[in-house]
Amino acid sequence: MRSALLILCAGVLLAQDSGGFKKLWNGKNLDDFIVDTPGLWSVNNGEIVGVSPGLKYNDFLRTKKHYRNFILKVKFRMTDPTGKANSGIQFRSKPMPGSHEVIGYQADIGQQYWGCLYDESRRRKVLVQASADSLAGLRKDGWNEYVITARGDHITLELNGRKTVDYTETDPTVEDTGFIALQLHGGPPLEMQFRDLLIKELR
Repeated sequence: MRSALLILCAGVLLAQDSGGFKKLWNGKNLDDFIVDTPGLWSVNNGEIVGVSPGLKYNDFLRTKKHYRNFILKVKFRMTDPTGKANSGIQFRSKPMPGSHEVIGYQADIGQQYWGCLYDESRRRKVLVQASADSLAGLRKDGWNEYVITARGDHITLELNGRKTVDYTETDPTVEDTGFIALQLHGGPPLEMQFRDLLIKELR
């Protein structure tokens, strides 16, 4: 009886420690995703690995599930031998018919776009440029963490605990739901590693 009670208490504490966050995927394979280009994406030791030999188009690993209001945590690392590569994390996104492209918000990674909020294939521009101060903790050749919060028309991005974006959408025609996707940008070869993908859905 005592052992069972201890196990129950440990389970309760673990649930409390999670803060309502759940794993975005199963951690073993890519069954929870739509894979556009087989061979670019794989799973290794609980990490999602994307390897680009140098693509002529952007490629995206998309969740099958769609999300509206949420807090998303993602740790990532870029291996970029050229210094010119780019990647990102899409959210509230949808497919572009007849194309590898997707439409939606992106937490940008790489070049001069670290920490920025970009509007992929829609307005095709940086919506908010991250300040130099907000990028003080950036590790271009190491692990970083994005925390993406989307609630209603309000979006914030945090990179390694520093807020880089605080954005309010003013266009009522912009969709507020969609899939989450990891990007391999067209252009120079690169490798992206993603781990600890956690999401907490909000009302």
